[in-house]
This record gives sequence, structure tokens and C-alpha cells, in this order.
Amino acid sequence: MTIKDLQPAVVWNNFYGLTRCPRPSKHEEIVRKHLLDWAREHKVEAFADETGNVIMRVPATPGYENRKGVILQGHMDMVPQKTAETVHDFLKDPIETVVDGEWVKAKGTTLGADNGMGVALAMAVAEDKSVKHGPIEVLVTYDEETGMTGADALKTGILHGDILLKTDSEDEKELCIGCAGGLDAIADFKYKSLPMPAGYVAFKIDIKGLSGGHSGMDISLYRANANKVMVRALIPLLEKYGAKVAGFTGGSLRNAIPFEAEAVFAVPKGQEVKAVRYANEIFKVAKERYRESDPGMQVSIDRVRKPARYIEDKVILNACKAIAVCPSNVIRMSQTMQGLTETSINLAVVRCERGHIKVASLLRSALNTSKNDLALRVRYIFEFAGAKIKFFGGYPGWTPKPDTPINKLINDLHVKMYGDPMNVLATHGGLECALLGAKYPNWEMVSIGPTILYPHSPDERCHIPSVQRTWDLLKAILENIPEK
Repeated sequence: MTIKDLQPAVVWNNFYGLTRCPRPSKHEEIVRKHLLDWAREHKVEAFADETGNVIMRVPATPGYENRKGVILQGHMDMVPQKTAETVHDFLKDPIETVVDGEWVKAKGTTLGADNGMGVALAMAVAEDKSVKHGPIEVLVTYDEETGMTGADALKTGILHGDILLKTDSEDEKELCIGCAGGLDAIADFKYKSLPMPAGYVAFKIDIKGLSGGHSGMDISLYRANANKVMVRALIPLLEKYGAKVAGFTGGSLRNAIPFEAEAVFAVPKGQEVKAVRYANEIFKVAKERYRESDPGMQVSIDRVRKPARYIEDKVILNACKAIAVCPSNVIRMSQTMQGLTETSINLAVVRCERGHIKVASLLRSALNTSKNDLALRVRYIFEFAGAKIKFFGGYPGWTPKPDTPINKLINDLHVKMYGDPMNVLATHGGLECALLGAKYPNWEMVSIGPTILYPHSPDERCHIPSVQRTWDLLKAILENIPEK
């Protein structure tokens, strides 16, 4: 069985089409063309705005012309993550999917259900003539995962609807009505590259198999951070055994908890047995500490050819210490919404290239004051260690409004159809509603979606029965949108 055999076929066929399109953030040319070609084939009015967002317009079903206009909104890009052993070019290769019981997943990569499934739902509404609805606009933004660039660039006045129905949630029973704001940080340590001395032997540390996950949705699970696990060993190797570090790479995306890291180091001949044994003991402790959250953690230390050069000791040591003490977890839980993370940080990416060690983090908070306080904390840690730090890409939160008519409508329909109310909540993940609502302040906004587990990681998977239920709920919502 393939995803083309699944129901509702109109949704899964559109999702299949999206899996054929390479679409990592900032490389949406192929999927943008696919959306416009698809619209032309299905006789749906569509165009790309001047920045690259795709907008479709679907006229009302006869008799529904006086209903409030609805904007169905999702994003065309996906997070490109793969396991170390998977061979996949996200700029060229399609996503290969697997049906596994009640779940759809990918072969060693992210699935792209975030947010391909939401876009497929919107496309299905535009395609399926049996769906009853008022005026529909479909907004498919670009570059959501690395900065919400498309939403930020959208012009005011281009959309005419009254209700934004975002299809970017990841639990079929959740009705999302708010989200956290975010801020990116990059710390930059400048270093000299020095000739590797004679009499040293080199090793490579590989850390892989960690659970990773979405830095907004999964940060409260306290999973291991591959970068922080790595520096736990590098610091004593530098201080105790006189190691020379030639390279350190960890993580890949700002909004994904890093699940892999690697480093190359050399130690004086005669010290290698003790040094490797000591490092393995540290990793043994890490495996025990994270045995529940990261049962797949694997660490190997293998002999490699000695590098020609290394990073000057003081700089790499200071960088490792800053990574060790900089938080990468929940800072504070919400005091107003039970179970919601208020403020967090993900120390996401480490790169050593061309004389610079760069450490990228993503800060999130529902409160601007808390986000700013956390930014100061991060700044002081890295500046004290000798780095220059810059902050950029800040975006606001989306303030929850629990009592809007659309919230009541969706919740009442869910009770009628499935027997229980939805969980009305705000998310710690960033949603484009925050930026879109600032441009269209009169919109009512909510987010729904099928159940998707482990987004932003190669374990990402979508629950098949939840797609059918979400599709049925979406059709009912559109049929019951009130008149203007």
C-alpha cells in the first residue's frame, strides 16, 4: 500500500504531489511551480505575489455567497533533516514515504507533513466540488521554517477574507488560538588555525541517534542536545589531556533540537588510551542520563588520519564552556495556561569554518519581556567567553482570544461529530498567525490539523485516521461559517 491508496484520496493525492517536490526552506521554486501548475490544471484562480507567496481564490458554492470569507493558510517549505546513513539530496530528491500501520513516515528523512498535509487539505477544498463553502482564499507562504519570511513579506490588502483558518497544528484534538514569539541569536568566536604539532594521534567522535524534534513543540520533553553532549567530553579532553580540536559540527536547523554532532581531536601519543577511555566514560553517563528520552543515542570514537591544522586552544575551550553553560531547554512554564511552555531556548547549530566558530540559537517566549531577558542572559554568556553576538529575525507572539465566534463554532462541531470538546490552547511553537494578524488585525484566527509526531526530525510521522477526521471537520466548519 502507498499513500495514493489512502483515504480521503483527494487529500492524500495532493500530499503525494507535494512529496514529489523538493522544498527545503529558501528553495521553494519547484513546489511553487507545482502549486501554480496544479491550480491551472484544476481551473483554480491562482498567482504568486511579488515575493513568492502563492494565493488561490475559490468562489463560493451557490447559495453560500453571503458567508464570511475564509483564508485557508499553510506553508510550502519543509524542514530538511535526515539520518546520518541516509543518502538524500533535499534539493533534488523526492520524499519517499512508507505506510506503517496507522502511520505514514519517510525513509530516513523528515516527511514534510509539516506543513505539506495542511497545504494538501487546502488544495482538496479548492478541488472538491462537493465541499460547501463561502468565498475561499488559499494562502501558501514560503520560508516559514527559517524565519516566516513569506508571512512577513505579505502585503496588506491582498486578501479579503474575514477568518484565517490555519492548517498547521499537529494534534487533531487541539484548537490553537495563540503562539510564542521568537528571536534568533548567533555567537561568533574568531580563531586562528594553527599547524598540528608532531607526535599527536587523531580521533573522530560521532554522536547520533538522539530523538531531536521540534524546538517549540518538543523542548519540554528535555531531550538530549547533541552539541551539549559533545562539549561535555571536549572540555576535559582539552584541559586534562592537552587535546587539539580540529573541527566541531553539530545540529543543522535553528528550530530542530540537534540530534547529531561530530568532532575531530588529536592528543599526544601515549595519552590516547586514557583520553578515549575518559571520553567514553562521559558518554556512558550521558546515555544513562537520557536513557528514557533518547534511547537510541549512539556514540563512537574512531581513529582517523591526523588533520593538518587545529583551532587555537583558548578559543575552542571558551566556546565549548559557553555551549556547556548556555541553557537549551525550558526556562519557564506558563503561569496562565497549564502545561504550556512560556519561555525556552534551543542551542541549535555549531559550525567551525574559515576562522569562525558560530553557535546559533533560537529563543522563544510568549512574553516579550521574558524573551528580552533571556536574550541578555545569552549575550552575557557568550560575550564573557569572548564571542561577538547578534540577534535578528525577531517576531511577535499571537495573543490568544478564547471567546471568538469561530472558536465556539469549531468546538461545538467537534463535540457534535466526535463526542468531546477540543483542547483549546496556545502553542510554544512559532506560527505565522502572529505576523499575519499584525497585518490583518480584524481577522479571527485559529489553527487546526491532523496528528503529526516528531516534526523536524527523521522520525516525523502522520496519523492516517486523523487526516480523515480533520478533513471531515474542515468540511463541516466551512459549511457552517456564518453570514457576514
